Parts: sequence; C-alpha cells; structure tokens
Amino acid sequence: MDKTVDEPPISAVLLEHCSFSQVVFDSVEKFYVPGGDVTCYYTFTQQFTPRRKDWIGIFKVGWKTTREYYTFMWVALPSDLNKESARQQEVQFKAYYLPKDDEHYQFCYVDQDGVVRGASIPFQFRAESEEDIVVVTTKGRVEEIDHHNQELLRENQELRDSCARLQQQHSDTQAELERKQEALEALQSISKKLEQKMEEQKACWETELLQLKEYNQKLSSENEKMESRVDQLQAQLSTQEKEMEELVLRDQDMTEQLQRLKNENSQLALCLTEQKEQQKKLEQTVEKMKQKETTARKKQQELTILKKENNRLMNYMGFQGDSLPHQMHSSDQGAGRQNPGLVYGNPYSGIQESSAPNPLAMKKCLICSSDFGDGVCDHILEQQQMQTHFLNCPICDEAFPAREKQIFEDHVFCHSL
Repeated sequence: MDKTVDEPPISAVLLEHCSFSQVVFDSVEKFYVPGGDVTCYYTFTQQFTPRRKDWIGIFKVGWKTTREYYTFMWVALPSDLNKESARQQEVQFKAYYLPKDDEHYQFCYVDQDGVVRGASIPFQFRAESEEDIVVVTTKGRVEEIDHHNQELLRENQELRDSCARLQQQHSDTQAELERKQEALEALQSISKKLEQKMEEQKACWETELLQLKEYNQKLSSENEKMESRVDQLQAQLSTQEKEMEELVLRDQDMTEQLQRLKNENSQLALCLTEQKEQQKKLEQTVEKMKQKETTARKKQQELTILKKENNRLMNYMGFQGDSLPHQMHSSDQGAGRQNPGLVYGNPYSGIQESSAPNPLAMKKCLICSSDFGDGVCDHILEQQQMQTHFLNCPICDEAFPAREKQIFEDHVFCHSL
C-alpha cells in the first residue's frame, strides 16, 4: 500500500492517450522473489518536471486506466533537477503490500493529473525460472511460508480496513469543517455589512452634528450682536433720558423724542420676537436630535447583541472576536458624561441662568435707594402729585404722558428683558 491513507490522484484517461517516454524505469527484473521488498529505479527525462502529488503504482498488465492500480508509493521531489544525479530516483515497495500471485505486472509513473508519464517492462512475483532452478523445500518450510503469507494477508486486510475507516473519518471531518467554514463566512459577511452600515450612519450623524454646531455658533454670534445692539440702545436711552430732563418743558420736542423712542422700542420688541422664534426652532431641532440619538442607541444595542453572538460562534470555532463592542461602550460613556439626553449638552443652559431679574420684583428704588411702599417709592409719589398728567418709570424715572399708558407699560417691560 501507499505511505499515507490519502488516495493518489487518478484519471479515467484511457491507455492510448498516455505518454510513456517522459519517465524511464531502469534495472527492472523479470522476476521478483515473493516475500521480499522491491526497489524501483527510474530516471526523469529533460522534458519532464515532477510535482508534489506524482506517484508510482504497480499495475497488472492489461490495465486500461490509472484507477486499476494494485498499490502505489508517493514520489520524492528532488532538490535540484539541474543535477544529473537528481534525475535518477528510486522508491521501495514493502513486501506485504506486493501482489501474491504470479501474474504479470509493471511499474507506471502517474502525475498529479492522473496521466501516465512512463511504464516499465512486465515482471512477475515468483522464482526466476522454475525449469532451470530446482528448489528443495521441506514440508515444514512450506507450512511456515503459508502461515507467514496468511499473517501478511490478515495484516494487509486489517490495514485496508483501517485505511477505509480513516478515509471515512477524514471525509466526515472535511465536510464538517466546510460547513463550519461556510457558517463562519456568513457571520463574517453579516458582521462586515453591519459595521459598514454603522460607519455610514455614524458619518451621517457627524455631518448633521457639525451642521447643528455651526448653526448654533451662528445663532450665538447673532445673539452677541443683538446684545451689543441692546447695549447700544440702552446707552441711547440713557442719553435720551438726560436730554428729556433738559427738554421737559418743550412739549413738542419731547413728543418727537417719545415718538422716536416708541419706534425704536417697537423695532427692539420685533427683534426680540424673532430671536425667540429662532430659539424655539433650535429647541425643536435639539428635540429631534434627542430622538435620533435614542434610535442610534437602540441600533448600537442590537449591534452589540449580534457582536456577542458572533464572538460566541467565533470562540466556538477557535477564533477571537474583535473589539467593536468595547469601542461602542467607551463612546456611550463619553456621551453620557456631558448630558444623558444631548450629545453636546444644552446650548441654552448658560443663557437661562444669566437672564436678568424682573425689575418689578425689586425691593429698593434704583434712583433713590429707598424701600418701596405699595410698589412705588416716595419721590415718585411726590412727582405724581406734582405732575398728575405724567407717568414716571419706576426704574429710570422717565416721564410719559398719561394718555400714552401703553407706551409707558412697554417701556417698563423692556427693563425686564
């Protein structure tokens, strides 16, 4: 039999399609004595290059295809074919693998494609000449040889059975390995698709967050401009208040100044209304981002579950899982330290804390620093008694005609902004 349990590569190519001149068998005897090892000598020609799965088989004369071999041995590859000595090779067949009959056999060199590349002259496994050589054998010797042959046959059959079992085990193991390999490839494909989808979704979120951040910065810049404008208006109001004190007896000029202030106050109120609407839109956008973040967390949890299942299967196969769940867990912790609901926190948390107090709820007058009685300080009461046809602001002491009560209330309301 062969050196291993692997079957040699064979082919259904018929005898007439084979080439017998590329490998030459040397020193082939006409007769080989049964019970002894047989050494096969062969030489590679210049036109032939051996390969790893080439083999030499013993065939009964009259064979048609390479499937009809009796036994075989693998060919040893020479280290350097350029040397003449490397082209002359030999292989030894053990006695217990050789045929036991006296039929005619021959050596055949078969390449890894199952095609015959060389064949020897026929030979037999028996004494050289039964007519010319007289063999005297005692009865005990014959019985001993028969017994030895029976043992060899039994060992040969046991080896064949063991070889068949090992081949079946090898086939079953190969099939199981292929099934597990297919399952692993399917899981790897699913994992790769999920990772790719996650990367695409992450890139989309990052783009949206960047746009929102830029929009937030733009709103902050506009708020700063509006605050600067409010400061300018407040400075203008202070200047105008001083001018109003000097022009209190000039009704016409005071009316023009009041009309001008009323127009500016209306513009300021309109700007503040637009700012509130922008702030409301931003809050709605932030709410949408919260919903998207919740959806993203659910998807990340689903991906984590799939990763755990993938790692379990990969550990079962002897592989190690990747570190994708650890990366996702670290990202969630980083986002949680800022705000559990928003990725970048509440952009208006600082604005709400820095809002100005309601001047109507103050307990001291900003002009004379005296305590309020019934909501109006003493010097204002005196002014109301002296000028009953005016309404004085309790914050800046600006005077308004009694017929312009709405303008007076709007002016007081502006101090609370």
